[in-house]
This record gives sequence, C-alpha cells and structure tokens, in this order.
Amino acid sequence: MKKYVLVGTGGRAEFFYGAIVRDFRETCNLVAFCDLNQTRMDYANRLLEERYHHPKINTYLHSDFEKMISVEKPDTVVVTTVDRTHHTYIIKALELGCDVITEKPMTVDAEKCQAIIDATKRTGKEVRVAFNYRYAPHNTKIRELIMNDVIGQVNSVNFEWALDTQHGADYFRRWHRDKRNSGGLLVHKSTHHFDLVNFWLGTTPETVYASGGLRFYGRENAESRGVTQFYQRAYGSDYAKDDPFAIDLEANEHLKALYLDAEKEDGYQRDQSVFGDGINIEDTLGVLVTYKNKAILNYSLNAYLPWEGYMVSFNGTKGRIEVRIREQSYINSGGSKDDEGKVKEKSIMVMPMFGQPYEVEVVEGKGGHGGGDPILLQDIFGTPVEDEFKRAASHVDGAMSILTGIAGNISLNTGQAVKVDELIKF
Repeated sequence: MKKYVLVGTGGRAEFFYGAIVRDFRETCNLVAFCDLNQTRMDYANRLLEERYHHPKINTYLHSDFEKMISVEKPDTVVVTTVDRTHHTYIIKALELGCDVITEKPMTVDAEKCQAIIDATKRTGKEVRVAFNYRYAPHNTKIRELIMNDVIGQVNSVNFEWALDTQHGADYFRRWHRDKRNSGGLLVHKSTHHFDLVNFWLGTTPETVYASGGLRFYGRENAESRGVTQFYQRAYGSDYAKDDPFAIDLEANEHLKALYLDAEKEDGYQRDQSVFGDGINIEDTLGVLVTYKNKAILNYSLNAYLPWEGYMVSFNGTKGRIEVRIREQSYINSGGSKDDEGKVKEKSIMVMPMFGQPYEVEVVEGKGGHGGGDPILLQDIFGTPVEDEFKRAASHVDGAMSILTGIAGNISLNTGQAVKVDELIKF
C-alpha cells in the first residue's frame, strides 16, 4: 500500500484527498497534510471525519515539510499549493526520495520549469501532472478520431475558450489575479487547452505569438464604463451586496470554513473585488502557435462571457472536425466537485472532404469534466491499465503545456514571436 501526503489544503485539495480516502483505501494510505495555515488543515481533518468517515491525520506547517517527509516516509507527495510554489515542493519531494503528483500548471515560468526538469534527471523520481481534461470522454474521442486518420493530417486548429462571468470572474477575486502567483490565465488556465492540442495532435509547440490584455476586469476598466462605487472585498461591504460579481463567503458554509475563518492566520482574502486595484493578469487573449509538425493553432480565451465552454475545429487533408462543448458554470469550492467542467451540451461533427457530415456520439460518464475526473483518479491512485491514448501526463507533458503559455507571456511583453526550444533544455 502506497503512502501519500498532501501539501496545500485549499480549494483543489479535496479532489485528491477525498478520492484517496473514499475510493482507494485498499491501495492508498493518506498520512499527513501540510500547509501554511493550521485552521485550513484542521478543517480538512474535520471533512475527513465528517464527510469521509476517515480518522484525522497528522498536520505539518509548510516550514516543517522536510520533517514531514522524514517522519511519515511517504511514497508520493500530492502538490496543490499556489502555483508559484509548486516547484519548491516538487523539487524537495523528489530530492527526498518521493514521487510527485501535482495539480496543473506544473509551475509558472521557464526558470522554475527548468529546475523541475533538472531535479527529475538528478533523482530519477517521477512527476505526474493532473490533466483531467485529457480523460473527458469527448476529448478522448477527438484524440481517437485524429489518431485514426478520419480527417487525415491536421494542418490547422481554431480553438476558442469561453469563461463566463461566474467562473471567469473567480480568477480575478483570488490569488490568481497576481501574475507572480499564477503566470496569468495563459499559464494557469490555458495550460489545460495547450495540453489538449499537444495531446490531440501528438506534437509539441515550436513558435508562439500572443496578444491581449486586461480589457474588462480591474478598476480602470470599470471606471471607463461609468462605475463610481468601489470596494476592496465583498465581506463587510454594502456596495458588494448589489454587485453580481461579488461572492458572499458567509453564505456558503464550505467557503466560510476554508477561507473566511482561516484568513486570520495568513491574511488571504478569497472575495476580493474583480474591479479593484492590483490585478495584473489578462482577461482577453489571442495566441498563434506553430507546432513541430507544422500545424498551426489560432487560440483565444475570454474571461467575461455569457456562456462557459469551448469551440474547436480541426482542418485536415481529408476533412474537418467541428466541436462545441458547453459546460456548467462553477466557482472553485463553491459546490459539488462533480459540477466542475460538467457537460451541458456537446456536439462533435465530422465533415469528410467528399462525403456527408455526421455527428459522433459520445457517452459521458459520471463525475466532473464529463466523467473524466474518476478516470484520472483511477489512473493515478488505482491500478493503471494499458491506455492506447496515452493520457497519463509526465513532467515533460506538463512542461510542454505551460511553455506555450510562458512563451505567450514573453510575447505579450516583447511583441515578438518566441521559440519554445530556447526557453528550456530537457
């Protein structure tokens, strides 16, 4: 039986520790939490007891991470901290003899990415990146169609991702609003999308050019639209009561326990105004990517739209595939994990060059991301089975997805196209 510890008990953590203690007790043993916030760890332990009927486990402050590894002797460390600290715990865990499962993105810039790659070489240990979108049945089906040469060689991809005013806005309330923490949406969110293109086409990025900026959120944009009333955070603000972009932490027992009750220790405010100062990430983005196999990608991301989901089309030498997926809107930790990425509508249309178009039926499974989450969890915590689609993502996959976004961030700053191979060395 493998022993696991988890570092970072915020909004994404329960997805992993809940699965371990609920579905994989026969193969996995969760032995400790680690975080900079004791209140949050205590709440995670309360959930273990009340929600999962599992005994409390040991807790360690982040400054005692190495002590935790020494005492608990885990086989694997699960990392779900703020993105900019992923590399710290990944590298320490590897050097102390552990394998790692990390939430995406693997890290936020080229320097930290290189450090992780060097650590895997130095230690020989394994890093897995939790790309649950690969496992969603409709995304796997797209991979299958392209693998089976249904539209021949794919030469170009048009990919539009829409975040709505609930889910999209949430990145501008939290720590993600500071690019130092998250790498911006091109790294934190788009890592999913760039990984999907790598996965679908079986290739990696060569050159990246990006354009965009902060066009909707932030105080300056709100002022330009005539807004005159502002607040720093929703808690305790009368102005926030009439703001559809505000969230009420007191109204949600889980959010209150996870954040409001815990902020006395670290000062983290989960409910900052999306129209406040201090936001330095983009909400409107366009990216042009050329891949090693000469395919091109035209990608856009907007974080303030009236619907949630994506549209992607593939143009090949034998025809075209058009995909439209509408997802249920979601606020992190604001509801059931099964609602995250839940598919409301889907359509995969194959249009042969000389034939009648036809729709491809896909059966969605239970669980988040169209049923992809349980498949991912089985893959990383259960007994792996042979996978013809090769959905398990290594540190190399994690690097190649974030490098598109990292190159995009450099391009935003310089106005120039960026060659990905010049950013790191494997």
